[in-house]
Amino acid sequence: MPLSLTLGPLLFNWSPDRWRDFYARVADEMPVERVFIGEVVCSKRLPFIADLFAPAVERLTRAGKQVFMSSLALPTLKRERNQVEDLLAVPDVGIEVNDLSVLPFLKGRPFAVSPLINVYNEGTVAYLKSLGAVHVCLPPELPLDSIRALAPLVDGVPLEVFAFGRVPLAISARCYHARIHDLSKDSCQFICGQDPDGLPVDTLDREHFLAVNGVQTMSYTHADLLGDIAALAAAGVSSLRLSPHACDMVMVAQIFRDAADGVCAPQDAQRRLAAEIPQAQFSNGFLHGKPGWKMLAGAD
Repeated sequence: MPLSLTLGPLLFNWSPDRWRDFYARVADEMPVERVFIGEVVCSKRLPFIADLFAPAVERLTRAGKQVFMSSLALPTLKRERNQVEDLLAVPDVGIEVNDLSVLPFLKGRPFAVSPLINVYNEGTVAYLKSLGAVHVCLPPELPLDSIRALAPLVDGVPLEVFAFGRVPLAISARCYHARIHDLSKDSCQFICGQDPDGLPVDTLDREHFLAVNGVQTMSYTHADLLGDIAALAAAGVSSLRLSPHACDMVMVAQIFRDAADGVCAPQDAQRRLAAEIPQAQFSNGFLHGKPGWKMLAGAD
């Protein structure tokens, strides 16, 4: 059975108009089975898009997509911890857990587990399943050998891997974006909105290193697992996660759909992706047990 496709939550700070138009196009044109929406990185961004959630959910659901609302990754304030109650109030959607502090609010309601949760073994999957987990996206640093060992032991919980986009690596209470611009976190002026795919960070030797997105640290490279799709399917993975970026994400999803369906050879799919995002550097090192920034030939 071909792998299904998931569109992960938008991690960057886009304007409300851009946000609304993006998800309208996702509903109408993107070949994905499930869509995650919500503010994951910074609660200060939430008021600009909160009123857009319900219309987006309605349109996506009408288009046949399974919709999940994603929780905040690092809630530190009481109001941030309580925001999950607002997510639970949205009808006919699942919840994606990005921080385990969300679990007491769910009260047995089924939920999905994000790649930001450290799921490395079958015991963790079993525990989360006992609490209501119905879908698990594995951490992006997990190598294929570990996925092969884990998949047969998870007792029917669908496993997903992070297959496209800048890889989320860490999140902090400090706002790197604001600090780079000599601003404080409390008066950041939403400067992260100037970088719709994150702000690249170089080493002192001017080598590309990481990217920052508000309080989030990400890879400089974009993950690209197109060449590894057959190996992932054979390992027991059921779906691939695509992370939204400012490129033509409908075309990116179509490239992955064609590769997963066998319509397009992996090498051809990778060439199409590189042509679609010529400014990006790609990587799949984590999956091969190598440094994450490396790009290696597809796994067997």
